Amino acid sequence: MKRGELYRVANPSAKDPKKSRVFVVVSRQVLIDSRFSTVICAPVYSTHDGLSTQVMVGANEGLKHDSSVHCDELVSLPKSLLANFVGSLSPQKTEELNRALSIALDIRGSNG
Repeated sequence: MKRGELYRVANPSAKDPKKSRVFVVVSRQVLIDSRFSTVICAPVYSTHDGLSTQVMVGANEGLKHDSSVHCDELVSLPKSLLANFVGSLSPQKTEELNRALSIALDIRGSNG
């Protein structure tokens, strides 16, 4: 499992009306490789609101439809649920994800 990989998760939560949802792993790699049983993920939705905290994804990332990663809705998921690999973000999309996460978490870099 690597940061930036997409996985389809069955029944992600009782509040989610979908039977499955795709999530992107956003935890740092050292945590992913550790003994901890959970990782932080961002959900993928078919809607895109044009927010700076959303990253457009689609067929290039292994999805059937154009969608977006919603960095304002981070969740902690057990690694064991992340078994159905969908695809990976390109280096360019990973940079977009990093920017969106920085905005969502109000983290100012050296340029901000």
